[in-house]
Amino acid sequence: MAKFKYTALDKEGREMSGVIESTSESRARKELSAQGLTVSRMAEVTIQADKKTASAKKHRKPLIGTGVSRENVTIFSRQLATLLKAGLPLLRSLEVIERQEKNPFFKDIITQLAESVRTGNKFSEGLAQHPKVFDRLYINMAKAGEAGGVLDVVLDRLSTFQEKAMKTTNKVKSAMVYPIVIMTVAIAIVAILMIFVIPQFQQIFADMLGGAAMPALTQRIIDISDFMRTNYIATILIVVGVIVGIKLIFKTKMGIRAWDAFTLRAPKIGDLVMKSVVARFTRTFGTLLASGVPILEAITITKGTIKNSLVSDALERVHDRVRDGEPLATPLDQQKLFPTMVTSMVEVGEETGQLAEMLNRIADNYDEEVDNSVGAITSVIEPIMIVFLAVIVGTIVVALFLPIIQIIQKLTGG
Repeated sequence: MAKFKYTALDKEGREMSGVIESTSESRARKELSAQGLTVSRMAEVTIQADKKTASAKKHRKPLIGTGVSRENVTIFSRQLATLLKAGLPLLRSLEVIERQEKNPFFKDIITQLAESVRTGNKFSEGLAQHPKVFDRLYINMAKAGEAGGVLDVVLDRLSTFQEKAMKTTNKVKSAMVYPIVIMTVAIAIVAILMIFVIPQFQQIFADMLGGAAMPALTQRIIDISDFMRTNYIATILIVVGVIVGIKLIFKTKMGIRAWDAFTLRAPKIGDLVMKSVVARFTRTFGTLLASGVPILEAITITKGTIKNSLVSDALERVHDRVRDGEPLATPLDQQKLFPTMVTSMVEVGEETGQLAEMLNRIADNYDEEVDNSVGAITSVIEPIMIVFLAVIVGTIVVALFLPIIQIIQKLTGG
C-alpha cells in the first residue's frame, strides 16, 4: 500500500494535514471524504520523503536535563501568540517557529508539537507530552485558551507572566552573587594560608623558640594545617561529606520545613523571600483566573509553583475552605502568612468581580518591592561579608604574630 500526504478541510472549515495509507490516490480521497473531510491537496509520499520523516523522528536528547531553558519557552510563547494574532493557523504557526528555532533540542519538541496538531490532537495534548518543558500552569492555561477559543490571548498572557517571573527570579539571584563570590575567595585564601604559608612559619617558630610551647591559638592553627597537608584526601572527603549531609538534611520533610521557616523569618532575607513568594503567587493565580481556569484548579496549580512548603501548605488549607464555600480573602487572611494589604486587595477584588485584575496589580507592586529589597540586602550583605572575611583571615594572622611576640620577648629578655 502507498502513503499519501494530504491537506483537507473539516466540516467546520478548519485546515488539517496528515498521511493516509491506501491502494491508490482516488481510493484515499474516497476514504477521507467518508470521514467528512474535503481534500484540497494530495501527493504520494516518496521513499526519500519517508526516510526523511523517519530520520526526523530520531529526536536528540541532552545528556542532562531537557536542554530547553525558560527563556526558550518564553520566546516560543511570545512568537506563537504573535503569529496566531496575525491570523495564521496553529499548525502553520508552529511550522514557522520550528524553522527558525536555533536550539536543536527545543526544535525537536516543536516538531513533535506540530506533528501532534497535524494528526488532529489538541495543542494542550501535545504540550502534555513534554511535562519537563511545559509545566502544569502552561498546559492548563493552554487548555483553557483552547476551550474559550482565545489561545492567542492566553499565550500572550503566559509570555508576559514568564517574562516578569524571570525578571523577579533574576533579581533574587543577583542578590546571592556577591556573598557567593566572597565565600569562594575566603575559602581559597584560607586554603592557601593553611597549606602553603603556615608550614613555612611553623619551621621558623620551631627553630627560634628552641622547643618552647607555642601559644594555644597558634598551635591549634598549626595542627589544622598539618592535618590538611598530610590528610588532603580526608580533608576533601570531610568537606564533600558536610556539603552532601547538609543537602540530604534539607531534602527531608523536617529539613525543608525548617529551612523554609528560617528563610521567612530571617532579618532582611525573610522580607525579600515573602515579597518574592507573594509576587509569584498573585501573578500565577491572577494569570490563571484571567485565562478562564476555575478558581479551585487555579489554587491547586498555583500551590505547585510555590517553592516554600509553609506557603504551599497554607494554600492547601485555603483551597479546602474555598471548596467549602468561603470567599478567598477570609481563609487567606487567617493563615497569618500573607500581608494584610494583599488580603484586603483580594477582598476588594472579589467584591467588585475583578479579582484577576487586582491580583495582577498586587504582583506588579510586589515586583517593584522585590527590586527595592534586593538593593537593600546587597548594601547590608557587602559589609557583613567583608567583616566575615576579615575575621577569618585576621584570626590566622594573629595566630602567626603571637609566636613572633613571644620570640621578641625572649630575645629582649622581657
